[in-house]
Amino acid sequence: MKITQVEIFAVDLPLIKPFIISYATYPNIQSIIVKVMTDCGLVGWGESVPDEHITGETPHSTYAMLKNTLAPLMIGQNPMEFERIHELMDKTVHRAPAAKAAIDIACFDVAGKKLDVPVYQLLGGRYHEKFPVTHVLSIGEPEDMANEAAQKVTEGYTSFKMKVGQDVMADVKRIKAVREQVGEEIAIRVDVNQGWGNSANTLQAIRHLESLGIDWLEQPVEQDDIDAMVEIKSKSTIPLMIDEGIRDMNNMREIIAKRAADKVNIKLMKCGGIYPAMKLANMAEMAGIECQIGSMVESSIGSAAGFHVAFSKKIIKSVELTGPVKFSKDLGDLKASYRIPNIQLTERPGLGVTVDEAILAELTRQSDLIE
Repeated sequence: MKITQVEIFAVDLPLIKPFIISYATYPNIQSIIVKVMTDCGLVGWGESVPDEHITGETPHSTYAMLKNTLAPLMIGQNPMEFERIHELMDKTVHRAPAAKAAIDIACFDVAGKKLDVPVYQLLGGRYHEKFPVTHVLSIGEPEDMANEAAQKVTEGYTSFKMKVGQDVMADVKRIKAVREQVGEEIAIRVDVNQGWGNSANTLQAIRHLESLGIDWLEQPVEQDDIDAMVEIKSKSTIPLMIDEGIRDMNNMREIIAKRAADKVNIKLMKCGGIYPAMKLANMAEMAGIECQIGSMVESSIGSAAGFHVAFSKKIIKSVELTGPVKFSKDLGDLKASYRIPNIQLTERPGLGVTVDEAILAELTRQSDLIE
């Protein structure tokens, strides 16, 4: 099987409401969709949602990278040779993980279809039967966040990821308000997205949070300040998760060596796709560090790719892949698998996602065919 054509689409995915985190507000999500076509007639779908604050890639740069470099590189390649595909991309382009993730995901999708198996069967088989779906609360006023959480509890949600990171004491009020509203049985995870900046601010917040039963505190400090994570972990009873600070194997080696986190948040867009994500999960497992699969708020395509990784690995204990339930219009049909409070994958081959090409055309701003 050989790749004969690659089509690239720049799309705007419409959110039901703006997504607000410490460093940005997103009225919609700019995504790059890749369609890989093969000489046997099979098609694979991939996705890239870059974030210039984390990977240094923008939607424009990612589109250009795929159009001018990575897509032409794939013509004539066997999409089932994952190690070779990544070596070829890495030798040609330094980093650019979100762009590479689109190619990687499309290759896994078409390989699964060729073998008539779900992608998780290519990764060691299915381990988990289902995962709880975590609702993500964007930054807002304490009362508004608490009321939204209360409403979601009535819909069946049992865990929340709170976005904070604008001001330490205001964030403490937000977290306390949500805890008071939902009670002690509901899981709360706090994601600062680097917003508290340093260990001093973080430790100040922790003094107010340690009695609230927080599942974990995620990336409170600047992404490259691994030593600050070490200090916080040594002085806190709240488990510490690293997110923006774990992008590749070099980061993982340092985190393991310094014991800088209790948990790591692996995202396909940060590391380059399914194949590198599995390598990171294996490294974490050897060190006894629990993993989560997170997202950059991808469509059904990118979200399904993350789920296949998560469902195949014992060390992956949680997922936060909520794009399909946050969009007012999606490219695929993964939303049907969200059966609150859980998600269960289908047995369909490849990613298991049917792409609606009419909606893709409607949401596309730009497209190019490489052959």
